[in-house]
Amino acid sequence: MTDRVNLLVVDDELSMREFLEIMLGKEGYHIKSAETGRQANAMLDQDTFDLVLCDIRLGDISGLDVLRKAKKANPDTVVIMISAYATAENAVEAMNEGAYDYLPKPFDNDELKQTISKALELKTLSDEKKQLDDELRESLHFGLLVGNSPRMKHIYELIEQVAPTKTSVMITGESGTGKELIARAIHAQSNRADLPFVVINCGSIPETLMESEFFGYKKGAFTGASHDKKGLFEAADTGTVFLDEVGDLSPQIQVRLLRVVQERSFKPVGGNEDISVNIRIIAATNKRLEDEVIAGRFREDLYYRLNVVEIKVPPLRERRADLRALAQHFLEKYSGQAGKEITKISSYAVDLLQRYDFPGNIRELENLIERSVALSTTNILLPDNLSLSIHKRRWIEGIENRRFDLDEVPTGVALDNILEEIERAYLEKALSCSGGNKHKAAELLGITFRSFRYRCSKLGIDKQE
Repeated sequence: MTDRVNLLVVDDELSMREFLEIMLGKEGYHIKSAETGRQANAMLDQDTFDLVLCDIRLGDISGLDVLRKAKKANPDTVVIMISAYATAENAVEAMNEGAYDYLPKPFDNDELKQTISKALELKTLSDEKKQLDDELRESLHFGLLVGNSPRMKHIYELIEQVAPTKTSVMITGESGTGKELIARAIHAQSNRADLPFVVINCGSIPETLMESEFFGYKKGAFTGASHDKKGLFEAADTGTVFLDEVGDLSPQIQVRLLRVVQERSFKPVGGNEDISVNIRIIAATNKRLEDEVIAGRFREDLYYRLNVVEIKVPPLRERRADLRALAQHFLEKYSGQAGKEITKISSYAVDLLQRYDFPGNIRELENLIERSVALSTTNILLPDNLSLSIHKRRWIEGIENRRFDLDEVPTGVALDNILEEIERAYLEKALSCSGGNKHKAAELLGITFRSFRYRCSKLGIDKQE
């Protein structure tokens, strides 16, 4: 990557400039040089530099002026100051002005190269973190939902359209896809945002308690009813009721719920008078309610009353473009809770995540990142931190038996991913056949050892020779 790194060397000594140009050029950096501070400042106006290596004493202006100019032109530019007249005062002033480091002349060549390499590495991490932060900000909608894929953008549009209305909404999708977050987003964008949002998990309340939990009861309605109690629908008056997993409701409760949906009124258990409520109803299910209706397990009239507007939430495997932003979101959430400074997920780790189907969807991804943060001892999550070794082995085994179908092309394919899958599978298989010896594995594949090592590094394959 050094061939894409632009360095500016500023020194009034020709021999020093030439020496640095040769030494750093051999490291693969693209070097430009300036003899004076004013010349350097003019170059900073014209070009963007990743790093500036500047003498503090120049023929015209101070190197500190160049430092200030570099930081003003681009705050992300790394500046390292060098001087044969190093003083504590100059060093402190340079660091206060934003210099990355201050090295005295004569400097150790290896030390200078290591300092430059480390500075650029930190800059790369900072740039990637900033990019992820920008992507994350763009991907955060309504404060809770993360994702900027076309499928999610369509959902955001639907939320904006239905939120101001009183229309009942049905949210469908697999478990763990974030249906409740979408319901909360609708509520937050409605004119009921400051009013109650009551979640009713229809699958977790015992059937014998459903009526009293939903509609409340009057004193003496049954043994133990020593006082009146409000039900969840009455508690949600003026606000929103979210019926999660509504497909699990019993036929008896479905009958009573239909009346609430139609008339916005109900009788509490043991009561004789109707209670009227002003509520907005949002329902969600991981079942295909059309099939439940056909099978006679869900009332058709209730289905159409609840499903006025349907929002279909895609599983995570169908919105992989959002996976990195989601993973980064959970990383920041749980690293903050754990008091750790884990700033990013390595590209190889993200690569592994992209290849896993996540049957548990976003909930599984969140659990994975939370566990990885808890166990991590570094400031970056690596593939080993993700505990994806089992998933990776399953993936490799699946690739070995995969048959690539050209008929997929008319509907669209990710060619880079397919080619990378093939490459990874062959590299892993060669390593397995060679007992982990990379020289032998390279021979088996008919490539050079250097090429093999590069490919392994690119794909995050790290085994002993």
